[in-house]
Amino acid sequence: MTARIRPARLDDAAQIVDLVRELAAYEQAADQATLTARKLGEDMFGDNPAIHALVVESPDVDDELAGVGLYFLSYSTWLGQQGIFLEDLYVRERFRGRGYGRALIAALARHCVENGFGRLDWAVLDWNTPSRDFYAAHGAQARTDWIPYRLSEAALTELAAQASD
Repeated sequence: MTARIRPARLDDAAQIVDLVRELAAYEQAADQATLTARKLGEDMFGDNPAIHALVVESPDVDDELAGVGLYFLSYSTWLGQQGIFLEDLYVRERFRGRGYGRALIAALARHCVENGFGRLDWAVLDWNTPSRDFYAAHGAQARTDWIPYRLSEAALTELAAQASD
């Protein structure tokens, strides 16, 4: 059976949030997933969308999303091209092994190529060997030359307070 990949719709928001929460639980960070369907709907379908998504529907299950690829546009100053940063790629456990993850990443790659985007980037937790193996099997190469950094919570607020007006 073939998966159906399509752009997310507003009425998918609650299921997408469920998928994000399942992913957060898998990544041992369920308490950090505070996204709501209302917020996602605003951010995905408002006047200036901050995030986009492709969803996968299984042909043998009605009205339930099997997986999602949530992404936002990035820009490479070196290439002078936009790209995609894949924030989350997740397929529900009971739907794995059917090629849905491959179908999602291939659809995102096609979106990049069709739009002249130069990159499809994402990050994977270092301990997540199944995902790392999945991506490597599809030609992705792990980056070891750049180390991601993040400011959040108190450190973000403290640094922001030091900015001059």
